[in-house]
Amino acid sequence: MKQSLLLLLVLMTIAPLTTGCWNRRELNELAIQLGTSIDKIGGQYRVAVQVVIPGEVSARASSSGFSPVTLYHATASTVFEAFRKLTETSSRKIYSAHIRVLVLGESLAKDGISEVLDMFSRNPEARTDFYLMVARNTSAMQVLKTLTSLEKIPAENLFYALDTSAKTWAPTTTVTIEKLIEQLVTEGRSPVLTGVKMIGNTQRGEELSNVQEIDPAAQTRFIGLGVFRRDKLVGWLNEEQSKGYNYISNNVKSTAGHMKCPNGGIIGMETLRNYTKTQADIVNGKPIITLKVKNVSSITDVECQIDLKKPETIAALEHESELKIEGIMKAAVEHAKQTYGFDIFGFGHELYESHPRVWEKEKETWNEQFKQLEVKYEVEVKIHKIGTTNDSFLNYVKE
Repeated sequence: MKQSLLLLLVLMTIAPLTTGCWNRRELNELAIQLGTSIDKIGGQYRVAVQVVIPGEVSARASSSGFSPVTLYHATASTVFEAFRKLTETSSRKIYSAHIRVLVLGESLAKDGISEVLDMFSRNPEARTDFYLMVARNTSAMQVLKTLTSLEKIPAENLFYALDTSAKTWAPTTTVTIEKLIEQLVTEGRSPVLTGVKMIGNTQRGEELSNVQEIDPAAQTRFIGLGVFRRDKLVGWLNEEQSKGYNYISNNVKSTAGHMKCPNGGIIGMETLRNYTKTQADIVNGKPIITLKVKNVSSITDVECQIDLKKPETIAALEHESELKIEGIMKAAVEHAKQTYGFDIFGFGHELYESHPRVWEKEKETWNEQFKQLEVKYEVEVKIHKIGTTNDSFLNYVKE
């Protein structure tokens, strides 16, 4: 009897401590935010959130023909105030645990993004694996407004499109908030973000008819990498320079390109695997950076007369490919030196990790040294595949 009373007393004591989902939130009380845009309007922040409409994206429910998402926006002196101000138009509290993309306006990026990142990094509710990008020559909110065909939700389209592009096309790259903050606080490195622009009729992009056509009137397109000095956008890299940056930063997983054939015409190439190692050395008291690239490629299409059965032909193509990759990286480095004059590749960070004592002496004048920094390139390309045929039928086409 005493044991039963003791057990009952223990259960009554611990019961209040096991309340289960004490902070639960019902779905019908939340507005699930998948995309966010922030623009700088004068001295204030305009925040827009893309909220999914469950009934329009549910596999079980039949669509009523309305837009699958809705957009709420508000303007205030701080980003957090603007988020709370959204309740003036939204009947539900914005739930940020499922955010996929954060689009930053170009004017905001030029003024500085630290305050914005600080708020998102403090939010315990928001996930940290969403992608950041900069709206180029348009507002960030306009990017979120554009409806797309393959993905019902525009924010999902931006996320998956950038993810796929970064894996298969070298000029783009993905950056999460954790990675961006790490780059901002890392010595000897400046961050970059992929740019996104609008093409076509932007007003038509907001209409449901935009996804009812074979060729949509408006689309979003990723273009170039935005270069930041500390937390401020200072310029852009073009397609080739962006590709060079990603080769140097070991961001290239796969990409496509072409080379000129010896007797005219071109030959298409696909990078299957790529690995770049950055090495910092001190030679005669001066830092030297060596970029070591190992690349495995395949031949995708032949638009010239060339004999791929000969080993010397493959060797010549490998050498030509090595020179091209080296040229792409070298052009990116020279552009950064001459146009921006500061290290966007993390060479200074490599020096800090390899020779911390040297870095302590050099870090105050590193940007000046970067302009004169010697960079060596060691590129090795191996062509492992040439397709399903050893020879091109172009060699046998009759006149």
